[in-house]
Amino acid sequence: MKDCIKFLFLLVLVTRLFSVDAQTLDSYEYNSEFTWGINKNSSGGLIGGFTFKKAKKRSDRILETYGFEIMNVKHAQEVRRNSAYTGNYFIYGKSNYLYALRLQYGRDFILFTKAPQQGVEIKAVFAAGPSIGIVAPYFIERTVDNSYFSSVHEQYNPYNPHHSFNNILGTGNLFEGIGDSKIQMGGNLKAALNFELGLVKSQVTGFEIGLLADAYFNKVILIPTAVNKSVFPTVFFTLFYGNRK
Repeated sequence: MKDCIKFLFLLVLVTRLFSVDAQTLDSYEYNSEFTWGINKNSSGGLIGGFTFKKAKKRSDRILETYGFEIMNVKHAQEVRRNSAYTGNYFIYGKSNYLYALRLQYGRDFILFTKAPQQGVEIKAVFAAGPSIGIVAPYFIERTVDNSYFSSVHEQYNPYNPHHSFNNILGTGNLFEGIGDSKIQMGGNLKAALNFELGLVKSQVTGFEIGLLADAYFNKVILIPTAVNKSVFPTVFFTLFYGNRK
């Protein structure tokens, strides 16, 4: 984590130095942009979630931003296992999912302004806002009376003797038990660097790398037998696409 922070600060300093030379280029003007992206982060799976952002210029170098993110947040000790009888995957010990809905308000500071049809526009990104955590039960499929021909779907409970490793056949159905979810309120804080690479004036394409932390008012129990916490720091990478005018 410390190395990531140092890396981000170094990028800010380097790109700020380059931004002086960028003033000599004929840059193009725009007033607003909308982007959406696919996120990969250290607290998520193959795809961490999705991001949406609306930005409006307040000056030549500053944009006011409104963001919304939908993320799947995992416990650091989650490991996929497979049943010896069915081969289906499940996460042994997991009792709940955490889906984070993040609202964000912030500022993008343009460090390097690109010229038409060339270069990269680089922004320093800062945003914060409320987080709504949806804590949904994690269902497993288990045997009934040790018979592998009869099974039930239940939320995993480490203290239930029927939920031993050898009795689990796999996970439950997608979104099963979502109606029994609980809400955790909190907040989030983000700092990142944004690299816009598009060659077409009206389109936005690029990536964003940075740090983000979710903090909830109470501990979120994902794996009951492990150490659970209320703060979830993460390093993220987002590929985004959008349009501007």
